[in-house]
Amino acid sequence: MPTAVDSMSIWALVEDASVLVQIVMLILVAASLASWFVIVQRSRLLASARRSLQRFEAQFRAEGNLDRLFAQPTEQRNPAEQVCRVGFSEYQQLSQHATTESAAVMEGTQRAMMIAIAREEKRLEKNLPFLATVGSVSPYIGLFGTVWGIMNSFIGLSQAQQATLAAVAPGIAEALIATAIGLFAAIPAVIAYNRFTAGSEDIIAGYYTVADELATQLHRRLHTPGQR
Repeated sequence: MPTAVDSMSIWALVEDASVLVQIVMLILVAASLASWFVIVQRSRLLASARRSLQRFEAQFRAEGNLDRLFAQPTEQRNPAEQVCRVGFSEYQQLSQHATTESAAVMEGTQRAMMIAIAREEKRLEKNLPFLATVGSVSPYIGLFGTVWGIMNSFIGLSQAQQATLAAVAPGIAEALIATAIGLFAAIPAVIAYNRFTAGSEDIIAGYYTVADELATQLHRRLHTPGQR
């Protein structure tokens, strides 16, 4: 363990830390890197989903003819369009039978869209529990490494002939690095989790809105003579 103040660089402290503290640091660094990978991936996914939702909402509200709207080629991976297309397809199949009651047609249409929205919700929230885990657990893992390192420092101090601050400072400093790394891993993960949760809820609310708008138009169409 270094005792000179000049040797107390971050890297030197990490190298001189005990094996257990080094393992704790390695776990936290790996968790941080994994969480940043998830953050980048989720950011791109949410941005793409938000853009596709806005694009389809504008197209849906500008096009007055549903048959013409859904007769167009499917845009590649537009979740909002897929939700409405599934509902419209279910509506067409159910409404072809004259004996099917209007309530049953609308119920089947809405159920099909709810299932499609549930799939999209699951896709948007994928890996968010991992970020929540990193954000909640990392500080405690870092604290464990800190407690272990400080404990070893005081054990070494008790065996020294002369107890000085210079003798124990490097051990305490290297132990505190574990807490710092734990916070470095936890803070971005917590911020990203809250941001992505709010963002996914906003997008899902947009899916429900456009699905309700489609259901309203289909309900009106269903009760218009000759339009079924």
